[in-house]
Amino acid sequence: MHQVLVVEDEPDIRHVLRVTLEANGYRVIEAATAARAEIEARSHKPDLLLVDLGLPDGDGLNVIRKVREFSPVPVIVLSARTLEQSKVEALDAGADDFVTKPFGARELLARIRAALRRSPRGERLSTELVIGQCRIDLAARSAARAGEEMRLTPLEYRVLETLARSAGLVVTHRQLLREAWGPDRPEDSSSLRVCIKNLRDKLEPDPRRPRFIVTEAGLGYRLRLDGR
Repeated sequence: MHQVLVVEDEPDIRHVLRVTLEANGYRVIEAATAARAEIEARSHKPDLLLVDLGLPDGDGLNVIRKVREFSPVPVIVLSARTLEQSKVEALDAGADDFVTKPFGARELLARIRAALRRSPRGERLSTELVIGQCRIDLAARSAARAGEEMRLTPLEYRVLETLARSAGLVVTHRQLLREAWGPDRPEDSSSLRVCIKNLRDKLEPDPRRPRFIVTEAGLGYRLRLDGR
């Protein structure tokens, strides 16, 4: 059963969403403010967030940015804002989808199913990576090399998690920066290079000839779990 965090300040809308979601097999957590949303997202680790942009203590965009600092969980925005710029800002902040109020229950449920299918949790992918002699548990934030405990920084875990969600595929510089650093540093390629170098130093058998975290010139990086 998937767990959905509903971030909405209108009690009537929260009630409708709860009834709709629970009738379709989802567990529901509610938050009426931006501050509460961050607390619930950290403590409950939901499978998906539904976020209203107009909250009493701040903009829902800030909720998305905060959540993106520690989680790749799918985020769907529910908002009465119809301007294209509002949708662009939400997607740039890290949202996966944007649904305009008023919304139909069938469409919303379809978008939720689609977002969950694209997410690591929704696909029930393993959170454990094996890279050479290294074993990394992304969910538990633990790592070991040849059985010896190894320390990765929170930033390194976020970068590795972003690469792992698209293992075998190219992940662009911009996508890595947005998902690991947040939307405010889209051009900070030097920090990304340093982080990739540090990951290679820790994970690669020969960091000077990387087999697992490979550079795709001018595009980004690719995680090759088979090392070939």
